[in-house]
Amino acid sequence: MEQEDKIEQIMKVRHSAAHVMAEAVQGLFPGAKFGIGPAIENGFYYDFELPRSITPEDLPVIEKRMKEIIAQDLPFTKKEISKEKARKLFVNQKYKLEIIDEIPEEVVTTYNQGSFTDICRGPHIESTAQIKAFKLTHIAGAYWRGDEKRPMLQRIYAIAFETPEKLQDYLALMAEAAERDHKKLGKELELFSTHEEVGPGLICWHPKGAMVRQIIEEFWRKEHYKRDYDIVYTPHIAKIDLWKTSGHWDFYRDYLYPPMDVDGQQYIIKPMNCLFHIMIYKSHLRSYRELPIRYAELGTVYRYERTGVLYGLARVRGFTQDDAHIFCRTDQIEEEVKGVLELAQYMMRTFGFDDYELLLSTRPDKYAGTLELWDQATASLRNVIENLGLPYKVDEGEGVFYGPKIDIKLKDAVGHAWQGPTIQVDFNLPERFNVCYIGSDGVEHNVTMIHRTVLGSMERFLACLIEHYKGAFPVWLSPVQVMVIPIADRHVEYGHKVESELKKVGYRAKIDDRTERMNLKIRDAQLGKIPYMLIVGDNEMGSSTVSLRLRGGQDIGSQTVTQVKERLLIDIESRQ
Repeated sequence: MEQEDKIEQIMKVRHSAAHVMAEAVQGLFPGAKFGIGPAIENGFYYDFELPRSITPEDLPVIEKRMKEIIAQDLPFTKKEISKEKARKLFVNQKYKLEIIDEIPEEVVTTYNQGSFTDICRGPHIESTAQIKAFKLTHIAGAYWRGDEKRPMLQRIYAIAFETPEKLQDYLALMAEAAERDHKKLGKELELFSTHEEVGPGLICWHPKGAMVRQIIEEFWRKEHYKRDYDIVYTPHIAKIDLWKTSGHWDFYRDYLYPPMDVDGQQYIIKPMNCLFHIMIYKSHLRSYRELPIRYAELGTVYRYERTGVLYGLARVRGFTQDDAHIFCRTDQIEEEVKGVLELAQYMMRTFGFDDYELLLSTRPDKYAGTLELWDQATASLRNVIENLGLPYKVDEGEGVFYGPKIDIKLKDAVGHAWQGPTIQVDFNLPERFNVCYIGSDGVEHNVTMIHRTVLGSMERFLACLIEHYKGAFPVWLSPVQVMVIPIADRHVEYGHKVESELKKVGYRAKIDDRTERMNLKIRDAQLGKIPYMLIVGDNEMGSSTVSLRLRGGQDIGSQTVTQVKERLLIDIESRQ
């Protein structure tokens, strides 16, 4: 309970600091129009319509004014007024008037501090002096009410903590996170790029990024074949009627691309793979003895995302899901979900993720199917989680329209949460498409479908991996495992021999045979996060050895090529 009280108190501090920021902006920008200013994780923001665009140079000025307000020890005063009085009070604030009109009660709650009054349910701290540590961080655009058809407002973000020490700790963490930014590292390490000529949210994979992805995909296929999955491939477009039957056209239309005309019929580019797997299943009659049937596909799909929410590899318009669909009987559901969860845990451990959170996502407001089926599906997921003894939280209303799901959030090295594996139980699509099997009683029964990923999308998973490892992938995932570095031109031929010997046994080796200084080549290899550097010069040529350096700066010294191979093999097999 003490921890909950602490959380409640810091959220009140953050919310109150948002009001102080609004007061500061009001003083610096006469005529400002105010949107909303909530507390959020680690801080707060406020949305404004201002006479000019805010720049990063404005933030220290706003911050200084906030500190002056805080130093005045101004009380936060709650007052309840009638809607009529509220409209007069906010007559020049169009966004506040809109909020007032939507309040169902005839009384409006306001809070005042200093020269600023805002519509707010509260609660707030007693006085501005209780705001001890904050910092304005950045500016972003934000559509009013999140609607791209509404005005674009300027959003000022800030962080706030209980003490200056906690603020400094968080700033240090954010500085480290900035160094790990996958967009920055993706460019520096030549892993991927986006291009205006191609279109936003569409990724071009460079050779090194494609190599990491290929290694992951090969590992993924191997592990799925071990567990009796069949790998399939499906088209990128389909007739629109398929998506109308499934319900996606009604429930997800905002995320679907417009239909295209093909020979007088309407097609859409696929937003998911599940319906094609249903078609494969329905290609002939199935017996209960065949179940479960598990189809897996690294299937590329396309969904419309607003330009403003696109973000590197983490939020894109075209992405590849490590998708699979399991067709099973109702008595097989829990065993199959258990198998998926165990596979997901194995995959996460293998890629170095030991910290993650399970969420059980329940029925949303818009859903298909009956309450009975939803309750049955939710209970199945809950039973598996609890029988495995896994801690979890309930995420109310966050299931997909056709069924509840388990979401797993991965935590990277700096504590950032990423959407990872997901498992969904679905009774609805089998009903819509009449997906059946012949039971032991000789009668048709609907299958249950389990939709699942054990990595998520390849794009988002690569973003997570890049940030988790700061671009320094484990040896088994590194696109280039070894860089051979000749000291001078006379050592290049021997260097090529070493490179060839490593490549012959499957190691990813390259030679830097540029006419540059050795120290520059070593520095470039370190910046490229290459695990092994093999320096070759006169001594190495004479003794048929190499001088081994690691990317962390360790100088291992003279090694035979055989010793290097053995060391590589240990690193790769251990997946450290």
